[in-house]
Amino acid sequence: MAELKGKVAVVSGAARGLGRATALRLARAGADVAVIDIDLNGGAQFGEFLTAPSVADEIIAIGPRGFGVEADLTQKPSVDAAFARITQALGPIDILVNVAGGAVTPIDASTPSTMSVADIKTNFDVNYLTAVLCSQAAIPGMIARKSGSIINVSTIGAVMTGPEGRLSAYGSAKAAVSHLTRDLAAELGRHGIRVNAIAPGLMATARVKAQAAERKLAQDSDASFIPLQRLGTPEDIAGVVEFLAGDAAGYVTGQVLSVCGGMALVAS
Repeated sequence: MAELKGKVAVVSGAARGLGRATALRLARAGADVAVIDIDLNGGAQFGEFLTAPSVADEIIAIGPRGFGVEADLTQKPSVDAAFARITQALGPIDILVNVAGGAVTPIDASTPSTMSVADIKTNFDVNYLTAVLCSQAAIPGMIARKSGSIINVSTIGAVMTGPEGRLSAYGSAKAAVSHLTRDLAAELGRHGIRVNAIAPGLMATARVKAQAAERKLAQDSDASFIPLQRLGTPEDIAGVVEFLAGDAAGYVTGQVLSVCGGMALVAS
């Protein structure tokens, strides 16, 4: 399969987890892939096993070109510099996948009545602002070429309330990402650019599994509340990204697709 051969993809937050799985999946589909992360060795923090020294090296081993850049994606100058390096190394960007972010603040004080201003800002910076800045960096080149696909990662928590209202700022920030997706799609459709989002459910990434017991979230026992009776995997997300990036989704834009094993069907 080489559906994306000749395409250049950028995946943010791709040193581990959903981002890494997505980057490798796009490479297997033939795309040259640039990996951006604040720490390109981030996988080691949670014991995620790489088959090469870096994710970029894993991509090269698959066959396409791979390129890695470390950048703070909450800072516009850093984002713009990273995208300039990527374009110089790989060429014009066809696909942008905004994975960077996550529920990175403490869960024990994350309800609406207890969350701190600092945690609110952090959630919006790492989830919403990163998607805005990366999109803004990629869009001019896509407009010039009258084509492109932007795929954002939201969460099912953007439409479902967490237990006792936990992770409120995270869910709100991801709801903003979902709305950004629709706004970008409305703005950019006339330029041939499609913009969609994925809303994952409970995902068994290395980081989530390492923190599940402490956070009482995404534990194996939670699978019993999911219609498909299992937690999601990074590959579950990567496969849907590949679909949205390719020609099979050529008439799909402005959509937020739940990839949650049916969790959205269950009342919170």
